[in-house]
Amino acid sequence: MSRSLDYKRTGPDTGDRLVIFLHGYGADGADLLGLGDALAPHLPDTVFVAPDAPERSAMNPAGFQWFPIPWIDGSSEEQAEAGMALAVEDLNAFLDQVMAEEGVGPEDTALVGFSQGTMMSLHVAPRRAESFAGVVGFSGRVLQPERLPEEVVSRPPVLLVHGDMDDVVPPQSLPEAAEALQAAGWEEVYAHVMKGTGHGIAPDGLGVALGFLRKVFGLEEDDG
Repeated sequence: MSRSLDYKRTGPDTGDRLVIFLHGYGADGADLLGLGDALAPHLPDTVFVAPDAPERSAMNPAGFQWFPIPWIDGSSEEQAEAGMALAVEDLNAFLDQVMAEEGVGPEDTALVGFSQGTMMSLHVAPRRAESFAGVVGFSGRVLQPERLPEEVVSRPPVLLVHGDMDDVVPPQSLPEAAEALQAAGWEEVYAHVMKGTGHGIAPDGLGVALGFLRKVFGLEEDDG
């Protein structure tokens, strides 16, 4: 049985589109929800939602984690894999729940992840029966890439964004993720490298993400 995820929401009472932020290890939903304030003027009628991951972080009890990370918290590979499997179930249930509550279908929903949230986004989205409008992955990687070609069900457009000075998730993770997606049959994989940026989201990266979201939501012809 999946665990219920607490979440925060901003935007109109009812919207035509939905952006779901998935935070990184040790953070919480509020950490990314503020990006909605910057995006909202250019994404009209869009609701922004940001859940807290299901587990308290082993390294930061004030924050949350989607699953343990052995080289950070000393957990075992078995614990990490089991935690991820549970988190995938939790996230899938949450996605179904929030889309039903908002009355927005997957074709009008985008996932925006950061770090561990990107890992979750790139794992969950391709294995769902109905494709999301798009996935933005900041500073993350594709987990278990060898399993993706056999397990992929849908291939939403993907934008990968990474800082070239990231000392948490190596910058090389971006081309590795792109190669894994393309090997699994993706036709729409885009990439942007944030120059001089570490493990974070720079203004240029957010701007590229906004352009991508406007495109996949069919808003690129508007003035916003």
